[in-house]
Amino acid sequence: MDHTVSLAADEQPLRSIASLPGPRRLPLVGNALQIHPLRIHQEVERWCREYGPFFRMDIGRTMALVVADHDAVSEVLRNRPDGFRRPVISERVAREMGGLPGLFDAEGAEWRNQRRMVMQGFAPHAIKAYFPSLVKVALRLQRRWDGAAREGRAIDLAADLKRYTVDIIAGLAFGTEVNTIDGGEDVIQQYLDEILPALARRTFSPIPYWRYFRLPQDRRLDRAVAELTTAVRDLIAQARDRMAANPALAARPGNLLEAMIAASDQEGSGVNDEAVGGNVSTMLLAGEDTTANSIAWLLYLLRRSPGALERACEEVRRLAPDPAGFTIERMDALDYLDACVQESMRLKPVAPYMPLEALRETSVAGIHVPVGGLVWCVLRHDSVSDGHFPRAAEFDPLRWLPDANGVVAGDKRVPMPFGSGPRTCPGRYLALLEIKVAMAMILGRYDILAVDTPDGKEAGELMSFVMSPIGLTMRLRLRDGA
Repeated sequence: MDHTVSLAADEQPLRSIASLPGPRRLPLVGNALQIHPLRIHQEVERWCREYGPFFRMDIGRTMALVVADHDAVSEVLRNRPDGFRRPVISERVAREMGGLPGLFDAEGAEWRNQRRMVMQGFAPHAIKAYFPSLVKVALRLQRRWDGAAREGRAIDLAADLKRYTVDIIAGLAFGTEVNTIDGGEDVIQQYLDEILPALARRTFSPIPYWRYFRLPQDRRLDRAVAELTTAVRDLIAQARDRMAANPALAARPGNLLEAMIAASDQEGSGVNDEAVGGNVSTMLLAGEDTTANSIAWLLYLLRRSPGALERACEEVRRLAPDPAGFTIERMDALDYLDACVQESMRLKPVAPYMPLEALRETSVAGIHVPVGGLVWCVLRHDSVSDGHFPRAAEFDPLRWLPDANGVVAGDKRVPMPFGSGPRTCPGRYLALLEIKVAMAMILGRYDILAVDTPDGKEAGELMSFVMSPIGLTMRLRLRDGA
């Protein structure tokens, strides 16, 4: 099929990416020396403010179209998987690392087959069945933080919240008890701690040195990927043994892994055990850092907004005061807490940008994009602009709640914390539920005395696999009667 861009007689000629404004470039390296991988999102956002929502950026010898207008970004994201895909370099790096292929790497028909399989694992009935286990993990975290509160000890938010999310996603994925909160050293988490930073580091490395020689960190990565692959394959074999012994599990699977195996076994699924393993690994990789950092950012912003914190505490203590009595219905009733989550993700999205590659000749906002052209979608630009959100820099959850006339001021089409279009994050509902359960447990039981940064200044943003706050610690006090 011919996808060549054509123009009607009354249309303006398409602009080229090369004709757009942008930061000054150097020969061969382009803008690479002006960008630090750990702060790349901030550099590009600064250029957006300087050059506008459409400009040119060169990463080495690759010329990229940067798009920060939310309507144009949404159009690009909706045009997946047929018009755009994740950059080939991302898939190449993942496959070079030896990981099993997963939903994030799949494209076209392969992606559609895997998407159907994964969505069965994240279906509402599957999450509802798992909810008691989710609460059990939250109660485990509560016991750990009770000790910290009684001892006046500062809590390392990144470390403890990752334990919380790993215990949840591993339990959902495998149906096995994983307890890193109480000090257990789950081997899967150790593998993730090696794999996630390496994935980000290699994706943005100007020179693929690992293809020619291995540093100690590369040898550790090789071992981590091999061990994770073996562990996941063993878990698949165990799940198949359970399902063979109990055929009813095919219709009512007890966990995500069983649900994906059942879906893969359906006639015409186009999915095998390798794809199942890849998607389990992907869920672990995606589910650990994203949700943990979303909770950390929310705690940081709430502590800096006393009025919002007080109102969120009042709602939780009125509607869901005791984690032992949590239900999905009670979580759904926490409207103000949900607004706090939405506002936090507007200001501090853990995925503030998304690079994509054109699969065919096309155009974006009147700009010609060739086959293989790189489009860098900035997801945090309009969402923090006063033109779209009055007093955009303020943390104001009320913008997501209806006023006296039933009007919601915030436009949910502008921030896209879970992406947009057909490839919206399949774990969105689970992630929001994890956040609400953790926050309701915290707000109902403790007074938040402090959420501190290492230097006492505003929290720094570190861009690795996701955007995380740097070095946050929290101090809690048990409420009277707790």
